[in-house]
Amino acid sequence: MTSESNLHASHPTSARIDRILSPDHPLCREDVIWMLEYIKKKVADEDPALRSLSQPRLLRNFHYFAEASMLLIRRKHYSDQEASRLRQCLIEASYGLK
Repeated sequence: MTSESNLHASHPTSARIDRILSPDHPLCREDVIWMLEYIKKKVADEDPALRSLSQPRLLRNFHYFAEASMLLIRRKHYSDQEASRLRQCLIEASYGLK
């Protein structure tokens, strides 16, 4: 096993995030919901990683969290372009958490 494989084996959450945010992974509704729940939990738990972010960055994270949520509500299926936009929103919304 490579060191990256060992890291992912010991941190399944990190591996799932990497997979969801990878442009090679076909994004599905379940992935988006999982990421939004992950971000919501980190905020609710007052994750220390968030404390190091500036207020403008935190607002940007919130903006993209809201945008990803709205995209999820509006569509059941995504074109490649929409999936790419949704993935970018998730990347921005989770900035600083990983």
